[in-house]
Amino acid sequence: MPVPIILDCDPGHDDALAIMLAAGDPAVDLLAITTVAGNQTLEKTTLNARRVCTVAGITGVPVAAGCDRPLVQPLSVADDVHGVSGLDGPSFPEPTVGVVREHAVDLIHRLLAEHPEPVTLVPTAPLTNIALLLTRYPQDADRIREIVLMGGSTERGNRTPAAEFNIRTDPEAADIVFRSGVPVTMCGLNVTHQALATPEVVARFEGLGTSLGRTCAELLTFFASTYRTLWGFPSPPLHDPVAVARVIDPGLVRCVDANVVVELNGRYTRGATVVDLHGSTGRPVNARAAMSLDADPFWDRMVAAVRVLGARTHPADRQPPPS
Repeated sequence: MPVPIILDCDPGHDDALAIMLAAGDPAVDLLAITTVAGNQTLEKTTLNARRVCTVAGITGVPVAAGCDRPLVQPLSVADDVHGVSGLDGPSFPEPTVGVVREHAVDLIHRLLAEHPEPVTLVPTAPLTNIALLLTRYPQDADRIREIVLMGGSTERGNRTPAAEFNIRTDPEAADIVFRSGVPVTMCGLNVTHQALATPEVVARFEGLGTSLGRTCAELLTFFASTYRTLWGFPSPPLHDPVAVARVIDPGLVRCVDANVVVELNGRYTRGATVVDLHGSTGRPVNARAAMSLDADPFWDRMVAAVRVLGARTHPADRQPPPS
């Protein structure tokens, strides 16, 4: 049976493909898409979620806007990575997918209560919405199967030398989530940097022969340009779909049990995830830390999901089989 999930995101190029993977892979049942301020302002991330749903033909999945700022500190967006729109590169049509009136936190709360089985939350953004849910509705912890998040790192950061962007944007929210007692799987930079969108991968999306495949190629091409400029990566890492892939097939993402705490006070290390891989602190295990990705099957699932959505949305775009 498909795993019911709610995707909490801040599109963002890699969030866009995470939405497509969650909507196009039959192993998960996407109940809702919720948005939060992060890669860009809440207004822009919500618009971008609607844009992605429109071009991918994702209907019947509610989109709800959530928190417009971190719990404590001011918002600092990643326009240097994702552009002024948060999704620079392709030209998007006016979205036809709307947004529900419920706040994202209230929508998640309602869906958890209504669903007949516990639901997996997949946050690929700052954890503000999830922390507010756990604070406002502590009883919802029993309705959450697990939280599989993209954020943090067992190694170094990308927003600062020590801290990854999602955790650094709202460290207090991340601290609440890791201390919640809900099962947490952390897919950090150390594993998402193994999901490199090489030119061969981009060519696979272009080769689908659909407008959606071309949109994915354009997203990855823009993403590659900023990663090359900022960090010298020859190919960009596709972070957020790795968390979705862990839910789709846990065998794709190998994890180890560890204690994870979030640094809140360090002058140079605020937002860092301190991952005790060897039990040296004696603190109890509170998370799974993702360590390795089976990259080829991961890309197979990613391309297959886009193929399904593209063929469903624009059947006329499909290339005829070779004669």
